[in-house]
Amino acid sequence: MRARAFLASVLAVALVLSGCAGPDHTIAPAGAPQPVESTTAPTPSPHPTVAKPPKPPLRPLPAKLPAGLRRNSGVRPVVLTFDDGPNPTWTPKVLDQLRAAKVTATFCVVGREVQRHPELVRRIVHEGHQLCNHSWRHDLDLARRPVNEIKADLKRTNRAIQAAAPGAKVSFYRQPGGRWTPEVLAVAKGLGMRPLHWSVDPQDWDKPNAATIGKRIHTAARPGAIVLLHDGGGDRAATLAACPHLIADLKKRFGITKLR
Repeated sequence: MRARAFLASVLAVALVLSGCAGPDHTIAPAGAPQPVESTTAPTPSPHPTVAKPPKPPLRPLPAKLPAGLRRNSGVRPVVLTFDDGPNPTWTPKVLDQLRAAKVTATFCVVGREVQRHPELVRRIVHEGHQLCNHSWRHDLDLARRPVNEIKADLKRTNRAIQAAAPGAKVSFYRQPGGRWTPEVLAVAKGLGMRPLHWSVDPQDWDKPNAATIGKRIHTAARPGAIVLLHDGGGDRAATLAACPHLIADLKKRFGITKLR
């Protein structure tokens, strides 16, 4: 019996060493296929996708500008407005020219630029100019969006202005691109801001030369005009070059005033 047990033990060891034992140390039958380790990565189980709710469609723009926009100063002198700043390159130079000419203007500021350059907002206020909310990021379609989005945008911009210049008055709102809807007018008025448009647009945003900017303003200006210019949103070298002449021309013909 001991001899048989010994022979069985020797045989088992031999089978294991020859690779006939399974991975669980059991004896594999002769000729059984051996397991092969897979080199293919397992296919991950798909994660369920969450469908995003569709964005509400944009309202169409009205066929004509809605009633209630401020498009005239209400007096003989004209008003200068500068949009899309504050910009660290152009706004200080515009302010220097206004100070030299002893005139004031209205700066329609973009919220995220206010957040980036609060010191320029403080200078605008300190030097006696007016502030106008011009939306958070100059969204041309803002007036076509849901009313709650419009309100959140305008309030966010006002908060940035107040953080930069605590106590500064923001009496006006100007819609980017002049793309007004009755809804954005109502929101602006509800927040205590008057909707501010313009009557003279020399299209300095399209980068004509300084002489063209000055000529367009000279030709279009009338008593009480509100003139649209830009101190941000791109290269404003031509606007800056045009300012001394156009300011002198408007000051002589009509005078330049603040909005009231």
